[in-house]
Amino acid sequence: MSTEPILEGYVPLIPGGQWLMHAGPIYQRPGPNGTVVIALRVDQKHTNMRGIAHGGMLVTLADSALGRNMNITRDTHAAMVSVNLSTDFIGAAKVGDWLEAHVEIRKHGARLSFAECQLRVGDKVVVRCSGVFAVVEPVAPKEVPEG
Repeated sequence: MSTEPILEGYVPLIPGGQWLMHAGPIYQRPGPNGTVVIALRVDQKHTNMRGIAHGGMLVTLADSALGRNMNITRDTHAAMVSVNLSTDFIGAAKVGDWLEAHVEIRKHGARLSFAECQLRVGDKVVVRCSGVFAVVEPVAPKEVPEG
């Protein structure tokens, strides 16, 4: 795990699911227009066999940033799932890089929301991703039989 400091203004993000916990630690700070910027320090565990950030990890971060931002910027919070992600890998992130996910909301509809995300290392864009998310019914907790 990297010993480099976390950038000022960031606080730990508490993931909502088990998958994202494995990708962390992940951080967030306020962004423009009610969004949050999600970030992580690229670690060895995030790399592929070439020693750069794995594409699957990059898509995980973009998908998570899109979903979180679409949820928090809706007039009413709603459970949402990814319907479509279109991803372009433009550059590479290396171990030690501070990788930020910047999201711009394009439209919230009654059922679908649209947004774009850039993963950046400093001013360098590493990934460009657009996403469509759908509002779904919240998952009800499973009942555990007694006894």
